[in-house]
Amino acid sequence: MLDILIVDDEADIRDLISDVFSDEGYNTRTAKNSVSAFEALSEKVPDAVILDIWLKDSELDGLGILETVRRKYPHVPVVMISGHGTIETAITSLKIGAYDYLEKPFKEDRLLHVVKRAIETSHLKTENTELKVRINEPNVMNGTSLAIIQLMQAIEKVAPTGSRVFVTGESGSGKEAVAKIIHDKSHRKAGPFIVLNTANISSDMIEHELFGTEDNTDINAPARKVGVFERADGGTLFIDEIMDIPLPIQGKFIRFLQDKTFKRVGGEYQIESDVRVIASTHQNIDDEIADGNLREDLYHRLNVVPIHVPALRERREDIPMICDYFLAHVAETMKLPMRRISGDALAALQAYDWPGNIRQMRNVIEWLLIMCPGTIDDPITSTMLPKEIFSLTPAVMAPDFNADIMSMKLRQAREVFERQYLVAQISRFGGNISRTASFIGMERSALHRKLKSLNVGIDEPVPA
Repeated sequence: MLDILIVDDEADIRDLISDVFSDEGYNTRTAKNSVSAFEALSEKVPDAVILDIWLKDSELDGLGILETVRRKYPHVPVVMISGHGTIETAITSLKIGAYDYLEKPFKEDRLLHVVKRAIETSHLKTENTELKVRINEPNVMNGTSLAIIQLMQAIEKVAPTGSRVFVTGESGSGKEAVAKIIHDKSHRKAGPFIVLNTANISSDMIEHELFGTEDNTDINAPARKVGVFERADGGTLFIDEIMDIPLPIQGKFIRFLQDKTFKRVGGEYQIESDVRVIASTHQNIDDEIADGNLREDLYHRLNVVPIHVPALRERREDIPMICDYFLAHVAETMKLPMRRISGDALAALQAYDWPGNIRQMRNVIEWLLIMCPGTIDDPITSTMLPKEIFSLTPAVMAPDFNADIMSMKLRQAREVFERQYLVAQISRFGGNISRTASFIGMERSALHRKLKSLNVGIDEPVPA
């Protein structure tokens, strides 16, 4: 619920404005002077402030309060109101940073419209800032493989429930993308989606990032830090690598999950926040609990619905679709010419094991678009792929394969080629014999006979 702070020295005006916004579903709080206004701000940062310029029996007038709010809480929009204003005071308030200025008496609809627009503008600025931070993050979770279909079915079921979700998967597999999809498909999609990557924060600062830090009523004190629990109110908080939260802070985390309240670091007030928490890790849960890195009671509170994100090598048939997405995405965002990938290059990409998963694939596609020679009409071939692609790829896929085969007799070379070719294709299609047979143009039974004659066991460890 959006929170509005109304600051006016006249009780009837405070009550009138409060009633107007309460009828529209807002939570409202009131203050009559600068002291009570700063106390209300310290207790909870509102979504918007409606502030009278002239305040009786107040240490600071509205302009003084406005200056402090803009310095300490720059993301909070302020709408100034006055019954004795002048052009000069209106201009001054707008220069200081007020969103708008309304003269009393004002129409209720007009005030509602201005405040709604102010909040929407503030939220858009915040979302734009967060989007810029994550603009280069891979955000695709598309495909037709059984693994991705099952994943999306799980997301569709859990997204509308509001339940906590624990996402596991290898680094770069798309855990944040899964959390974002859950948020976008939930009833909280209009609220914020906040990401906290604990691996990028020193352990002594994680408490500050989670709960925020308090300032005091001294108007000259440094601005307080708004923690992610507070910023994510009404939305979703995705915590990547939950194991990196120190054990003492995990205890405070549990209390927040129980009560939905917390205190800022150095603060006295209990802050309420309605947040859906989605946690993730690439570590082994049982090992982390056994090693004392994760409290078991915290894990059980977070692990209401477990979701596992498959590694890219577990859904190789999705690689052509993901390649097409990244080719278009990188070309558009980096203003590079669009290129296509040849069949031999695509086969090598499908046979590669992708230890860095989707994140690594995006980097490879970006490298190819930047570094590959040729024009927009020239395809990207296997000879242009980075050498790392062939480090975990069957030898038949490598461009220099001919150097080994040239020293062999024809029959031996043919057997070597056929064996490595079939191993590569089986790897490319994730061990699926039917799809391999269909692609190479053989009957399934004939392929089985060929594999047996070449001593290729289906159960033997081939690149998966």
